[in-house]
Amino acid sequence: MLVSNSSFNNPKWFSGEHIETIIPSIFRVVNQNPTKKERISTPDKDFLDLDWHLVGSDKLVIVSHGLEGSSKSEYALGIAKYFNKNNIDALCWNYRGCSEEMNLTPTFYHSGATYDLDTIVKHTITKGYSSIILIGFSLGGNLTLKFLGENPQKYPQIKSAVTFSVPLDLSTGCDEISKLKNKHYAFRFLRKLKKKVRAKHKIMGDNFPLNGVDSISTIKDFDNAFTGPLHGFKDADEYYEKSSSIHYLNSINTPTLIINALNDPFLPKTCYPTSHLKDHESIWFETPKHGGHVGFGPAAKDGSYWSERRSFEFIKEFL
Repeated sequence: MLVSNSSFNNPKWFSGEHIETIIPSIFRVVNQNPTKKERISTPDKDFLDLDWHLVGSDKLVIVSHGLEGSSKSEYALGIAKYFNKNNIDALCWNYRGCSEEMNLTPTFYHSGATYDLDTIVKHTITKGYSSIILIGFSLGGNLTLKFLGENPQKYPQIKSAVTFSVPLDLSTGCDEISKLKNKHYAFRFLRKLKKKVRAKHKIMGDNFPLNGVDSISTIKDFDNAFTGPLHGFKDADEYYEKSSSIHYLNSINTPTLIINALNDPFLPKTCYPTSHLKDHESIWFETPKHGGHVGFGPAAKDGSYWSERRSFEFIKEFL
């Protein structure tokens, strides 16, 4: 289903794809500390670090962050704070290598690593939650949608989901972020990814070869050298093809809202499959004119961003 009239409106002074993307990521501060931290084991003897924001609810929102984000990303904390105010517990989790300590196995995380989200969901179900909501941003949005499409009947506790700024087609999304207009974003992501490779090599030595990391200049080259082979894919192209959530949308039967701003600098046309989704019975596809990439600011008087208010507005009817 297509949401033709988005409620998002940004002031004229806060306009432009890069302004709307960069300003919230740099200047937003959310005062929201976790009430509990937890480390859980994965089936392959690694670990995941969790930040719980608890208010004593039997309902829970699980927040999945974007590329090189963490449980401390402001957009994740914004969701936790807003949902806590509305009497819903929140869990912001870290992908492998994204918390304050390097993970134990040679693998990192990637856009299709739904096995870790599955571990998280199973763990939260043991806590007794009757209703679970999934919210994902960017890479976390792709992860969330792929997870829902792979497991359409597995967890009845999952009542709804909301995703923002989703690179539904990873291959063309990688091409888009590699364009000249986005070089500052690509450089920043690549610098962080290469730093993690060096850190893991320092710990593991020859068990984690550097594979010419210093000469890598594009995200696709990085995925060819590391992300693909480390996680069982032949190369970057196979990784993109098998991990893109666009191939899993037809299977989703959980009420799900996908929000991709039309001025998102990271997303190509393939990430706006309006003809594909217009008759989908379980997916609402909303395309506000503005919002940038994981932006949707500035803040309202209560400090909340539109992404938090819109998420709660959507999910509350399914609880």
